[in-house]
Amino acid sequence: MELIQGADDLPEPPVDLGVRGVELWRGVLADHELRVDELRVLEDACREVDLIERLEAGLRDAALVVTGSQGQPVANPIVQELRQHRALVARLLGLLKLPDEEREGRDAQWRTQRARKAALTRWNGA
Repeated sequence: MELIQGADDLPEPPVDLGVRGVELWRGVLADHELRVDELRVLEDACREVDLIERLEAGLRDAALVVTGSQGQPVANPIVQELRQHRALVARLLGLLKLPDEEREGRDAQWRTQRARKAALTRWNGA
């Protein structure tokens, strides 16, 4: 698959993305090179982020508890929709397998400290 190379070659976000979708698109592509198939996954994630934004706006002025089909109080269905769409965004971004340099740095530091402690234990015989 073809890789997208260099900052000058970054693809423009799809024209119909909203503000949050464009932010995600540019944020990911600023730090990562993606193949064409990965760009499609990123586009889907961006569209989901925009949909989440719309759902949150709809929930902002709505009641969290509404009347169910049999008159019982139930959670507003938008709450469940938000949960599902947020989970989908997480899955889509997970499919991209983007490296987390900050976490990798912490993990490397932890391994170094652990190796140092083991060496000192061996050296000192403790």
